[in-house]
Order: sequence, then C-alpha cells, then structure tokens
Amino acid sequence: MAKVSKLEALNSILSSLSSSSADIEACAVVSTDGLLMASNFPSGMDEERIAAMAAALLAMGERTAKELNRGHLEQIFVRGANGLVILMGAGEEGVLTTLCSKNAKIGLIFLDMNRAAAEIAKII
Repeated sequence: MAKVSKLEALNSILSSLSSSSADIEACAVVSTDGLLMASNFPSGMDEERIAAMAAALLAMGERTAKELNRGHLEQIFVRGANGLVILMGAGEEGVLTTLCSKNAKIGLIFLDMNRAAAEIAKII
C-alpha cells in the first residue's frame, strides 16, 4: 500500500468535511503562523491572505481568552451578512478554517469540524 503524503491526507480530510454539509462553502488548514497547509477554496480567493487573517484571529482569540480567564480557546466564530467564518484549533500548530453559508446549521458543522480537527492534529 502506498504511503499517503501529509498534503494528500489533509486534502482528504477537507474534502470529507466539505461534503458533510452543503452549508460548508470552503475550508482550509492553516499553520498558527499564517501559512496555508491545505485548502479547498474556490479559484479566485486569496488563500495566503485568508491564511494570514485566520492566524491573526486565532492569536487574538487566544490572548482574549487568556486575559479574560475564559480557559483554553475552542473556536472563533465570525458572522457576517453573507455567511460565517469558523476557526478551530487543530493540534498545537494548526487552525481549521471553514467558510459557511449564512443559514448554516452551526451545531452540525461544529460536530464535523471537531472530528476533522482531531484527524488533522494527528497528521500535523
């Protein structure tokens, strides 16, 4: 059996996550320092910019949770008029970033993202 590369494994997880809900429009794995590790963003999206913003949001969220004694950061949730951005830690070095439609069933997406984040953490 052929060994699967990290990129192939991450892309497989992202593909599975995307297919778990029609409300998930795109997703990516970003390093905590803002480098894109894998994504399934549609063409035309600035992946590097999204990766950098995800890392910045994660850093600010972690600092906020710590400063306000909220415990370990679990997720960051941004709701805009056109949809949602959800960030979730994936191990010590990764961030799972998901773009969702504005009427997404958030509970189900959180469940699927938690599963995907755990798989990602094992790989990276």
